[in-house]
Amino acid sequence: MNNVAWMTLPYVAFTSFLVGHVWRYRYDQFGWTTRSSQIHESRLLKLGSPLFHFGMLAVIGGHALGLLIPESWTSFFGISEHTYHLISVTAGSVSGVAVIAGLAILVYRRVTVPAVRQATSRSDKIMYVLLAAALLTGMWNTMGTNLIAGSYDYRQTVSPWFRSLFSLHPQPELMVGTPLSYQVHGLVVLALIAIWPYTRLVHMFSAPVGYLVRPYVVYRSKDRQSADRRYAKAWETPVAPPARSRWV
Repeated sequence: MNNVAWMTLPYVAFTSFLVGHVWRYRYDQFGWTTRSSQIHESRLLKLGSPLFHFGMLAVIGGHALGLLIPESWTSFFGISEHTYHLISVTAGSVSGVAVIAGLAILVYRRVTVPAVRQATSRSDKIMYVLLAAALLTGMWNTMGTNLIAGSYDYRQTVSPWFRSLFSLHPQPELMVGTPLSYQVHGLVVLALIAIWPYTRLVHMFSAPVGYLVRPYVVYRSKDRQSADRRYAKAWETPVAPPARSRWV
């Protein structure tokens, strides 16, 4: 079971992530969108969307630093374990609170606004459940396991296991002795990665780069005098053209 959970499932999730995005781009480009619902309600969206998106950028950046950079690298630059732990917990707590608050506002908006609720698909519901579970278990790891229950150095177990997946020499045994909250968080994140291409989360890989090089849109005003001469108003009776004379 350990090999299935920490060696087979990660590669299944990564394969679904890559192949799903290629398939979605080739066969569903018109569906590659967030399906924005701003037209239905914007007050809550203006508050929840920045909190969620900027908080999520910080969360992803923190995970990239913690999982991809070995402990030996930070030690080489003179960053002690205590300093790293303090920065990690502080930044993780702030960004985690921001993204959870933003997600709570967005979910509340989606549930309470009838038009937005009707535009919610089944994939959206699954995505929101997995995303909330990933954020809550991640916050428990950051604040619960590291602050309340004591400090746990995940860079000795979780980080090497994650990097071993990309070196094609997986080490599932590293995840066996990790706290249960870390294992649950890892499995939830793998499930979220697997369904990512088939949800609105694909918009993360979209950027309006074309707007930088597209030609200007030219707007021209209509010549009203010319228009009045050529076209009659809708409420005016059109004048019949004069009848042709016939030569006998």
